[in-house]
Amino acid sequence: MSNFDFSAEYILEDERVLLRPLQISDVDHLLVYALNEPEIWHYSYRRAGGSRGNLEAYIKSALDARAKEKEYPFIVYDKKAKAYAGSTRFYDIHFQDQTLHLGYTWYGKAFQGTGLNKYCKFLLLQFAFEKMGIERVEFRADFDNKKSIAAMKSIGCIEEGVLRSDTPRVDGGRRDSIVLSILKSEWAHVKESLAARLI
Repeated sequence: MSNFDFSAEYILEDERVLLRPLQISDVDHLLVYALNEPEIWHYSYRRAGGSRGNLEAYIKSALDARAKEKEYPFIVYDKKAKAYAGSTRFYDIHFQDQTLHLGYTWYGKAFQGTGLNKYCKFLLLQFAFEKMGIERVEFRADFDNKKSIAAMKSIGCIEEGVLRSDTPRVDGGRRDSIVLSILKSEWAHVKESLAARLI
């Protein structure tokens, strides 16, 4: 999408989920997770748990990156549960190379393992490949985060390798990051497979 506009309000939705651009007022929708489920961000180097202030800083950082045309963050609404479930985003967006990363994805514990993630990823990948003109979508995760890695592989991501000592951990030390991806040339097959598994 050569005419992609970071200031535009892109909304992605189907019968199960709605993704709309994240905004600062979403602190109120997501605060319950920040206060009660801080373990959601255990493997993240940008944490929002523990307090309203941490969540506000997390959202402001995402919005600042959007203003700089580096990221495009969404809030996730589960239509089945009639509740806001978490957040996800496109980041490291490079239109000149036709690449982006998909990540910073987290959901409240009640939404994990419900199939919601597959609906979200389907919409996001479809938008990236079919509307934005992206050729490669990259995913990264802490090598120790086996649950996240399994989720990525389950939607069709191909493992590429491990970046050793890639980024610092919030609680000290450094993490190894696993790198996975889906290419536009693979999207038709991934799309068909993923669509068949939406429940």
